[in-house]
Amino acid sequence: MTDAAVTAPRHLSGRRAYGWLLACLVLLVLLAFAASLLVGPAAIGVEAVVRALLFGSERESQVAVSIVWEIRLPRALLGLLIGAALGLSGAALQGYLRNPLAEPGLIGVSAGAALGAVVAINTGLTAAFALALPLSGLAGALVAVLVVQALAGLRGGPLTLILAGVAVTSFAGALMALALNLSPNPFAALEIVFWMLGSLADRSIVHVGLAAPLILSGLVLLLLLGRALDALTLGEDGAANLGIDLRRTRLLLVLGVALAVGASTAVAGAIGFVGLVVPHLLRPLVDQRPSRLLPASLLGGAALVLIADVSVRLLTPGMELKLGVLTALVGAPLFFYLVLKTRRALI
Repeated sequence: MTDAAVTAPRHLSGRRAYGWLLACLVLLVLLAFAASLLVGPAAIGVEAVVRALLFGSERESQVAVSIVWEIRLPRALLGLLIGAALGLSGAALQGYLRNPLAEPGLIGVSAGAALGAVVAINTGLTAAFALALPLSGLAGALVAVLVVQALAGLRGGPLTLILAGVAVTSFAGALMALALNLSPNPFAALEIVFWMLGSLADRSIVHVGLAAPLILSGLVLLLLLGRALDALTLGEDGAANLGIDLRRTRLLLVLGVALAVGASTAVAGAIGFVGLVVPHLLRPLVDQRPSRLLPASLLGGAALVLIADVSVRLLTPGMELKLGVLTALVGAPLFFYLVLKTRRALI
């Protein structure tokens, strides 16, 4: 039997397994999205939620319609979009940097968005203008990515990008600490702290309309990187020999992460560990191929954030636990386990 005859069945088997993985992840996302619409402090049954979604105010009580359309649906949509953005961004950054510790906040986008939001809260803009918080966060993310790109330069490699991102993140963190320290209003300082913990509560369809176009644009750009990330597993020289434009790849990566993660942080605050843990969990299931990891991480991140958001409503119904706190409490021990598992494999 020839090598080709042996390889072909393995290749088909791998494609079938990957197809089953994506199908399972899609099903998990749909179930989590449905749970997000059904779970909440107001007791609304499945039939009432379906009728409110399909018929609106024509056949259903105005209370149920308002709860579903103005509270639960925006929250579920944001959970879906933000989870997808964080999961996909983490997988793309880990593939490009060839560093398993890379995560969406590494290139300073999250810190820039957070700083913009802190400035809006500290200066009182949020009290004067309802959308000042997300818009300031978007502006902060844009400034951060421009600074990172300027520091890294057009010819800078992955290491230069990491160093530029760390510098911007550290500086933004110092400015946020300074704002908290000098804040004359204790209520503004408390609002800053709560916002930085990350949450999907009290978000409206306006926030969805603001963030969705940017997040979806970022997702499209990152999904285009599959072939380039596969080639980069051979190193930069190997990828260049295969015809990969490394400058274009980095530009798409930075722009995609900036759009997706910047918009996510601007409307929901900082939600950590999703982009770090999800690619690690799914990488062994896709044969370590970055191009296959991208769609899987998109779906896995969406499912994780939706499930976490439903969990905070169930665990602490009186006073919701912040979403970023829960993802950190779950993600950090899981990441510790992955680190120990990797270390044992190297011994």
